[in-house]
Amino acid sequence: DLLIALLKAFKLPTDIQGDAFGKIYEYFLGKFAMAEGQKGGEFFTPISLVKLIVEIIEPYHGKILDPACGSGGMFVQSAHFVENHHRKASSEISIYGQEKVADTVRLCKMNLAVNGLSGDIKEGNTYYEDLHNATGKFDFVMANPPFNVDKVDKERLKDDTGRYPLGMPRADNANYLWIQLFYSSLNENSRAGFVMANSAADARQSELEIRKQLIRAGVVDVVIAIGSNFFYTVTLPCTLWFLDKGKTSTHQPFLPF
Repeated sequence: DLLIALLKAFKLPTDIQGDAFGKIYEYFLGKFAMAEGQKGGEFFTPISLVKLIVEIIEPYHGKILDPACGSGGMFVQSAHFVENHHRKASSEISIYGQEKVADTVRLCKMNLAVNGLSGDIKEGNTYYEDLHNATGKFDFVMANPPFNVDKVDKERLKDDTGRYPLGMPRADNANYLWIQLFYSSLNENSRAGFVMANSAADARQSELEIRKQLIRAGVVDVVIAIGSNFFYTVTLPCTLWFLDKGKTSTHQPFLPF
């Protein structure tokens, strides 16, 4: 009821067309991200990057997971992609998200609502809680996870070979935990696209070994370098990683290490 009252307060013209409320909500999310400073990146990914991820993995139909869903931008842009190809998003895609911050879960649910969407959005710490029983289940995985997180309790994770099938990275850095979560959530013909810290592309030691396993499995599709200053709150460059389990390879991949 409060959300409806808030939207009515905008007093929009009666002949307005398109997803006006969605655009308004997106505008304020962007402003909120800027005002929040460093914390803003936890719930808002620049629309240009989200659109690029969606256009590359092409989520025409199926189950979509974002295990670090923030305010749900990946879901909204996926729905726009489906609608732009003259299909009804609500009948083509199913939305599943997980986010550890309760307030951000509510932001996501509101974002879906003002865009005419619904989804199963759960509150929980993705490292330790698999609230969607995600292993091998999803057609598409999209995410902008937090970069370079330390102090994850790997003792709690080391026996979870379903979600972390390539082993525990020894570095105190969760980047390769996230990558494995995305990888293990895919079914046999599915695709993933996600934002990743630049440092993950050339990390050494145990992370290097995990990266080799991904490449040898033939699932790495493409990695795109993104320049600096794309994010509202972080000036560093990043990369976009894309995995494709439906991709086949007839030769041993080259390992540039």
